[in-house]
Amino acid sequence: MATESSLKKGTKASKSKKKTDKKKRNFTPPPPEKIDKIIAILGETHPDAKVALRFNNPLEILVATILSAQCTDERVNKVTKTLFNRYRTAQDYAEADMDELRDIIRSTGFFNQKSKYIVEMAKGLVAKFNGKVPDNMDDLITLPGVARKTANVVLSAAFGKSEGIVVDTHVKRVSFRLGLTDQTNPEKIEKDLMKIIPKDKWIFMGIALIFHGRRFCKARKPLCDDCSLSELCPSAFSF
Repeated sequence: MATESSLKKGTKASKSKKKTDKKKRNFTPPPPEKIDKIIAILGETHPDAKVALRFNNPLEILVATILSAQCTDERVNKVTKTLFNRYRTAQDYAEADMDELRDIIRSTGFFNQKSKYIVEMAKGLVAKFNGKVPDNMDDLITLPGVARKTANVVLSAAFGKSEGIVVDTHVKRVSFRLGLTDQTNPEKIEKDLMKIIPKDKWIFMGIALIFHGRRFCKARKPLCDDCSLSELCPSAFSF
């Protein structure tokens, strides 16, 4: 049983932690004019920026996005050629033979977890949404295997809706290096980006930052000499 003194110490520690948690961030986001320049340059550099995953309907982009975790879009597109012919509805996925599903998606990696997510997600669609993919964030993130990143991809690609900004490993890396955020948590990064990027550019920026990360701002050795954003980047030539 806790003594009164230990409870007091606990209370003091709790108050101290709250003060620490409320400590102001030493971060100043770039001014609007710099954001506008970055958006314009990304548009010129990546005029082909669009979702690389192939799909014909909201269910297909949802499944493809789940498969794309820790996997290239090219590999996913090869796998979904077979997958989308075999399973066409949420009910099909909900009733899928797990061994068969795992075999089809095996080359995307983490196939045990992904197959589980796909089947459970499909069961959720059938049970709660009559087998239809919802067109809003609140409903999408109630589905197993669907976090904000996946939901943002589905909403933007399938429904043309901007409810947030896709934050994957590329967006996380590039936005941090550009000084658009000082956060490392994807949801906190997304909040920072949503504050400084005009809403009508949310879909574009999510895709353009991914393209820029793949082509120039690489994880181990960014190509700063060839990067169109190097003059605006506080991290340029520091690797």
